[in-house]
Amino acid sequence: MTGTLVVGAGQAGVQLAVSLRESGDTMPITLMGAEPQLPYQRPPLSKGYLSGDTDADRLALRTSAFYADRGIELVTGERITGLDTGRAVTDRGREIAFDRLGLTVGARVRRLRVPGAALDGVHHLRDLADADRLRAALAGTGPVVVVGGGFIGLEAASVARAHGRPVTVVEATDRLLGRAVAPVVSAFYAAAHARRGVRVLLDTGVTALDGTAGRVRSVHLTGGGELPAALVLVGIGVEPRTELATGLGLACPGGIPVDLDARTALPSVVAAGDCTLQPHPTGGGHAPVRVESVQNAVHQATVAAATLAGVARPAPEVPWFWSDQADLKLQIAGLAAGADEIVVRGDPAAERFAALHYRDGRLQAVDAVNSPADFLVVRRALATGAELPASAARRTDRPLKELLIA
Repeated sequence: MTGTLVVGAGQAGVQLAVSLRESGDTMPITLMGAEPQLPYQRPPLSKGYLSGDTDADRLALRTSAFYADRGIELVTGERITGLDTGRAVTDRGREIAFDRLGLTVGARVRRLRVPGAALDGVHHLRDLADADRLRAALAGTGPVVVVGGGFIGLEAASVARAHGRPVTVVEATDRLLGRAVAPVVSAFYAAAHARRGVRVLLDTGVTALDGTAGRVRSVHLTGGGELPAALVLVGIGVEPRTELATGLGLACPGGIPVDLDARTALPSVVAAGDCTLQPHPTGGGHAPVRVESVQNAVHQATVAAATLAGVARPAPEVPWFWSDQADLKLQIAGLAAGADEIVVRGDPAAERFAALHYRDGRLQAVDAVNSPADFLVVRRALATGAELPASAARRTDRPLKELLIA
C-alpha cells in the first residue's frame, strides 16, 4: 500500500487530502506543493493582502501541526515534473510511488505576448510572491496601467487608487467583466471606477511596452495611443495547468476533463479545482465548463475525495463567487452563460442593486452589488429549486425572499 499522491497544495489539494481523512480513509497521503510556504488562501492576494489590510500569517489554510496530526505528509518547495503509472518524479530527482492520484494543479496566468512584456515593472498576480512584488511596487509613485478589465485587474486597480496612484484600465473588449456579469453590471463598474478616479479604456488593445534602462515607461495602444506607465499589471486571465495530465495520456481540450465524480478517464486518477473541465452544474445539454472559484475548488475536491474513498458523493452545490473593489462588494451565484433576460432590482446609481439572469424563463444566476440579501435569496432558490419568475422579481416593492414559489 503506497498511498495517495495529491499534486498541488492550493485550496483544492488541501481539501482533497483533508476530506480523505474525514471520510475515514487511512492510506498514506502525500500533498505536494511547488511553493515554499504552507498552503494559503489566494483570494486575499488581490484584495486585503495587496492593500496591506491582511498579513501573510493570516493567509495559511492550516498549520503545520494540522497536517501532521492527520497523517498528511506535506511537501513544499518541490515540484512534480513527471508522472507515470504509479510513479512521480520531482524537480529534485526524488521518486514518489502512489496507488491513487489527485491532480489539483490549478492554473497559470496568461502572458502578454507583445514587445516589452518582460521589462521590469511589468507584474502579474497569481501567487504570494507575485503579490509581495506588486504590493512593494504600489508603494512607489507614478502612473499605473492595468491591462485587462477582469476581477484581478479591477481589484488591483482599486488598491492602486487607494495608494493615490493615477490608474488606467485597458480592456480589449467592449465591457468590463464581460465573461462573468450582465451588461448592466459591466456598465456600472466602468462608471463606478471612473467616479473613483480610474480611467477606463474599452475596445483597446496593447501593441507594445517601451522602457528605459530595462524598466517599463509607456504602453502603446491599438489605434496609436500611448500611456505613461511606472507600473503595469497584466490581468488577462489564466490557463489551466494540464501538462502532467497530458503526460499521462489524457486529452485536455481547455482543461482536465472530469465527470460528476471528479474522475478522469484514468482509473484511480481524480482532478479538482481551476485545472478541470467539468460537466455544467445545471446539465441540460450545456457544454462542459471551467469554474474558477474557491467554492468550486473546495466542493469538487470533496467530491474527488469521496470517489477515491469509495463513499457517497456530496450533494451538488450552486457555484458562487465574490469580488471586493474599493467599497463595492460583488457577489455572484449561479452561471449566467446563455441568459436571454435580465431583471434589475435596486438602483445602480445608488451603488446597491442586483441583476437576475433568466434563460427561457428560468432563473440562472444573480450579480449582486452591495446587495447581500438578494444574493442569498437567489443562491437559496438555485439550491432548492424554488421558483422565482421574472414577472415576480420585477415587483421591486416587495423583498425578493417574499416572491419565492416553493
